[in-house]
Amino acid sequence: MRVQELLDLTGKKALITGGGRGLGEQMAFALAEAGADVIVCSRHLEACAEVAQNIVSATGRSAHALALDVADPASVSQAVDEALSLFGQIDILINNAGVSWGADVFSMPLEKWNRVLAVNATGSFLMAQALGRGMVDRGWGRVINVASIAGLFGIDPDIMNAVGYHASKGAVIALTRDLAVKWAPHGVTVNAIAPGFFPSRMSQGVLAHGGEKILVGTPMRRFGGEHDLKGLAVYLASEASAYMTGQILPIDGGASAV
Repeated sequence: MRVQELLDLTGKKALITGGGRGLGEQMAFALAEAGADVIVCSRHLEACAEVAQNIVSATGRSAHALALDVADPASVSQAVDEALSLFGQIDILINNAGVSWGADVFSMPLEKWNRVLAVNATGSFLMAQALGRGMVDRGWGRVINVASIAGLFGIDPDIMNAVGYHASKGAVIALTRDLAVKWAPHGVTVNAIAPGFFPSRMSQGVLAHGGEKILVGTPMRRFGGEHDLKGLAVYLASEASAYMTGQILPIDGGASAV
């Protein structure tokens, strides 16, 4: 196969959680630009509907929006049923939905810790559980979990003080590796992207407070941009990555190499 064929997603059906803005929106556009039909989901249906409309206008691919709270099993079940009704099957799942809560370890409210773990870790599990069965049965599938460099190592509290977020992304990394081993014999790959700091609604407080220190520790001396995840998302969703599974791929301007 030529490289263009390896990266071609024509005919594939993708679902992206947290797809109404930021990194999820960027990756949804990337998959559609590579030929996939997409469903973007989040708790904010209006934002997802706008993204879906923009994808249709820009790419001509089929795109839909669904309401979804990944931490709520009933919501997951309903959204998956609706997605399968729309597309028949889901070939590519991007678990991108995420939340954070900034607090010192000693003052972290338990309910906020639980919420962060529920969305970031349990939500990724519930979505993989719900859609992975079809992938395993068909003998082909791609699960892409969005972890974070915060799941790889600790960060100076003067830059980022969010122990629940770190723990949740560490859990996503462990989930990725275990599902990869279990599903590899069935043609399903499971990998994770570990972004560094990208400007977004969730990161704006961290960047405003510690942005200068972050850039000092980033060899490229810049934050992630609006196209920086596209190539990796398409690679991990396509035949080009058929022999890669269980891997955690930082995309952080070199921060994790320091």
